[in-house]
Amino acid sequence: MRLLTVNVVEKLIPGPKETGFTAIDKRPQSGRVRVGELGLAGDRVCDTKNHGGPDLALYAYAEEDADWWAAELGRDIPTGLFGENLRTEGVDISGALLGEVWRIGDEVEVMVRAPRIPCITFQHRMQEPHWVKRFHQAGCPGAYLKVLREGTIGAGDPIEIISRPDHEVTIAEMFGAQDPAKLRRMLDSGVDLMDELRDTAHRVLSRGLSRG
Repeated sequence: MRLLTVNVVEKLIPGPKETGFTAIDKRPQSGRVRVGELGLAGDRVCDTKNHGGPDLALYAYAEEDADWWAAELGRDIPTGLFGENLRTEGVDISGALLGEVWRIGDEVEVMVRAPRIPCITFQHRMQEPHWVKRFHQAGCPGAYLKVLREGTIGAGDPIEIISRPDHEVTIAEMFGAQDPAKLRRMLDSGVDLMDELRDTAHRVLSRGLSRG
């Protein structure tokens, strides 16, 4: 498992009229890039209401999933097209557990926090019919990462899973069909969760109880 590229914003580009400019246009960097609490040195966030912050510091997408999309869409999916900061190889991002921790290179440690939720900016970027719906249906959203240990990273750095929580809820499962029993075990495990995901899990469980 390794890091293929490290991507930061090339320049701000116009997004949908509703959002103004966007920093989704990420490009690979040569050399090593500093990683801090809020992400990569030199990167930007425009829509701070819905993006950025410590829980969404980095967005990682798997080369294997990008290759699948390239075949599905009949077009190249170059690194950074999806707005990802990290393009990985050999990492099952869709199968990553919420709360698992990776080491990237010798210094940086990150925690898997949440699946990416597609938005109108992503739709505008891709210019593909019904893109948000298709991205949901595909079930390989990539993962947002929280930085636990700062340092530098660069293309070719190894990625190692150094801890996994005691539950079964993956990025793909949180993004798609959510199994109440698995969500209950996730909550009971005591894993560190984003408030939004904890609230979502409680809502799913409440619906199950109301039906019963």
